Amino acid sequence: MKILVSWSSGKDSAWCLHVLRRERTGDVAGLLTSMNESVSRVSMHGVREEILRAQADAAGLPLFTIPLPWPCSNEIYEARLREAVARAVGDGFTHVAFGDLFLEDVRKYREDRLAGSGLLPLFPLWGIPTPQLARTMIDGGIRARISTLDPRVMPRELIGAEFDEALLAALPSSVDPCAERGEFHTCVTDGPMFATPLDIEPGEIVEREGFVYGDLRLRPAR
Repeated sequence: MKILVSWSSGKDSAWCLHVLRRERTGDVAGLLTSMNESVSRVSMHGVREEILRAQADAAGLPLFTIPLPWPCSNEIYEARLREAVARAVGDGFTHVAFGDLFLEDVRKYREDRLAGSGLLPLFPLWGIPTPQLARTMIDGGIRARISTLDPRVMPRELIGAEFDEALLAALPSSVDPCAERGEFHTCVTDGPMFATPLDIEPGEIVEREGFVYGDLRLRPAR
């Protein structure tokens, strides 16, 4: 079993990688990330490509990217996804793992898109109660910052906050602790899936298309 991990740069995909390795599910051999090609950032999360590549280096895995235009139609997205899947199968990958937690429609979409492709989907975190999972990740050493949030459902002041017990306590009760409904997205900087931590610093905070983005940069070496 040769596994490709769908890598968002955030906590759930990072913990998915950790669980796969811990349970020795198969040969985890790469990370796959969708990129906004116009700005060289991770789609939705807004994380810079330089940080993404530093994450892959820290995880000791090759990074494969899916470049997407912005705006991106569903037709273009699915066409480029098919190309990426075909390349992965050609490289010998047999499975792709996702950090999805409980949204049935998202899981079904992935299963439908992969049907007959040669890649089988895995969902290592599926069904774990999210309050439990959030604390398991924090206790297990995950270090992450909020890179994007939806100010309609949570305070914009939480942009850039560490994913920790203080954040969980500050979240409105309507917000899922793991943000499975897209309430916020994170950028992982350390954890048991990394050989070395990433040294990052906060940058500009902007609001675009209804979401707040907190820029993160790799801190220059001293």
